[in-house]
Amino acid sequence: MPILLREDDVRALLSISDAIEALERAFHAQAEGLVANAARSRVRWPRGALHVMAAGGPGVGYVGLKAYTTVGGQTRFVVLLFDSESGELVALLEADMLGRLRTGAATGLATRYLARPDARIVGMYGTGRQAATQLMAVCAVRAVEEVRVYSSTQGHREAFARRMAEALGIPVRAVDQPEAAAEGADILVTITSAREPVLRGAWLRPGVHINAAGSNALIRRELDEEAVARADLIVIDDRDQGRIEAGDFLEPLERGRLQWGRIYELKDVVAGRVRRLHADQITLFKSLGIALEDIAVAALVYERAKAQGIGEPIRFLKDLLQE
Repeated sequence: MPILLREDDVRALLSISDAIEALERAFHAQAEGLVANAARSRVRWPRGALHVMAAGGPGVGYVGLKAYTTVGGQTRFVVLLFDSESGELVALLEADMLGRLRTGAATGLATRYLARPDARIVGMYGTGRQAATQLMAVCAVRAVEEVRVYSSTQGHREAFARRMAEALGIPVRAVDQPEAAAEGADILVTITSAREPVLRGAWLRPGVHINAAGSNALIRRELDEEAVARADLIVIDDRDQGRIEAGDFLEPLERGRLQWGRIYELKDVVAGRVRRLHADQITLFKSLGIALEDIAVAALVYERAKAQGIGEPIRFLKDLLQE
């Protein structure tokens, strides 16, 4: 009988470090051809949109989909998880926190492989609902000594800085100008809903690693053309999805300063096919958020819940008829 796992269950069963490890295993499996990922599709109407994304296979033991609606400024998420051998539905998960953790974990995984080992200073753009797990993930894979955070609202960036300094036990400083977040940074994270760039190529220093995680639509971009053009190594979580969602790449592609053949996938990095070659390289990870990430972490949550007897049974009509 399938089980329902609520937000509190996900919080109790999944840490950011767990999520990073789950994603690493999933991208290894993808590199070996043991899982498949389908790009996000959207159904739109005047008031909102339904977004659906699916992935899975024997490499993770499960297949499933995430569906979510954006209506009237509210977003609601759910994941359906099926056993890949039997095809049985095993779990229905509320997936707001799950999504935040997997998005942060993708940044953490890319940072593990692409940032310099001695990276210590982080610059952040954005302080919204996804920002905390981004910073937690970076700190899980590098010995971060200082964070500088910028957002357009002073109160938001100052509150975020206080909250994260207490949570992580490191200095987190709110800065008044966007370029101040990039100054001296070894790792940069953009996690905004900006339609115009918040990070400019002129601010990048040699050796920096960038995680651009906020934009997943062609009408939005967080990086200017120069920031993308200056990157020596560019990685994305899924190229097919990127062709319809990577707004950061649209302008440099149209101007001939970028070609899809230069853009690698995260599975290539995890499998060791692509890597940082020297300390001065500028590396860029474009994170769109893909279904494989959701299914990998949902599978881990489900297996832990099953082992610990957590979750509410979901009784379908056939179950009632069998009683």
